[in-house]
Amino acid sequence: MGLTDPINIFYEEPDPDRWIKYDHYPRKLIRRIVRGKQRPGGVMMVALELMRGLDKLNIPYRFNDFKYIKAHPNELACIIGKPQLLFNREWKNPVLFGAGIYSHPVDCPDLFEKYPNVKRFLVPGEWMRQMCEPYYGDKVLAWPVGIDTEKWSPSNTEKKTDFLIYDKIRWHHDQFNDSLIQPILKILDANNLSYQFIRYGSYTHQELQDKLATSKAVIFLCEHETQGLAYQQILATNTPILAWDRGGYWQDPDYYPHKVKYQPVSSVPYWSGSCGEKFEGINDFEAKCLLFIQRLQAGNYSPRSYILDNLTLEKSALAYMEIVRSVNEDLTNS
Repeated sequence: MGLTDPINIFYEEPDPDRWIKYDHYPRKLIRRIVRGKQRPGGVMMVALELMRGLDKLNIPYRFNDFKYIKAHPNELACIIGKPQLLFNREWKNPVLFGAGIYSHPVDCPDLFEKYPNVKRFLVPGEWMRQMCEPYYGDKVLAWPVGIDTEKWSPSNTEKKTDFLIYDKIRWHHDQFNDSLIQPILKILDANNLSYQFIRYGSYTHQELQDKLATSKAVIFLCEHETQGLAYQQILATNTPILAWDRGGYWQDPDYYPHKVKYQPVSSVPYWSGSCGEKFEGINDFEAKCLLFIQRLQAGNYSPRSYILDNLTLEKSALAYMEIVRSVNEDLTNS
């Protein structure tokens, strides 16, 4: 593969037949008519934003060109996700697999034995890489997708609200509403700090941008993130974050505690002191909140700089291409 040869990218959402063979085709058409255009989810955004980064760098690629890849079995197939793309097709090509795949190697512990053409397994962040390493060794790599820093940029709107509370608590929400969210609100009220809410899974990008435009800072509530596109989009608007970073075990109830017990994890796996502050729970929230406000007023945070230095579309695409180059070099030398 030469430096200017297009890379081969593949991404598809799973859409299995439900009642009769091939019924996913008419169901897909009906969904489009009834619901309108599909809004891309987190994994689909990985593929889309990677391609946008490649476009910015003028790096050519083919997208879902199955006819081409079948006719060129020696070329690398870059399967972003989801896993059915690997499992349900017969690939003769070497494969770069990830980062939008399954959640843990226990779902496919014999991946590299069953699919020897898979050369690397990409995951979104470092703690997840360490979680997978005992199973997949040095074939698992951390690679984060980039953030669109043109779309997610600072606003000149007057910021009248102290905090936007971003609620991405996915499991046992009622419990955490009582033990974390409501106590946080009481502390904010006691300190005359104003706030507004946004809830994960029920907002548009425009709504998030509008609320960020009027907010001085964000309180980010999430058990853990493998990458955390939303909080990184927030940072790209130069909005500092006070993040709940509880640490501890990976909490996904499909795995924990009966299948997997892994720690430590993080809700902000890509982070520096310029992004804001972290707190572990309600016991240290008030002290960290007051420290955060003091530093915020002093202008000590520059979260957009962190994104520009580490997580732009271009930097992410270049990092991906370095992985592609390394895999192709190994293939040439093997």
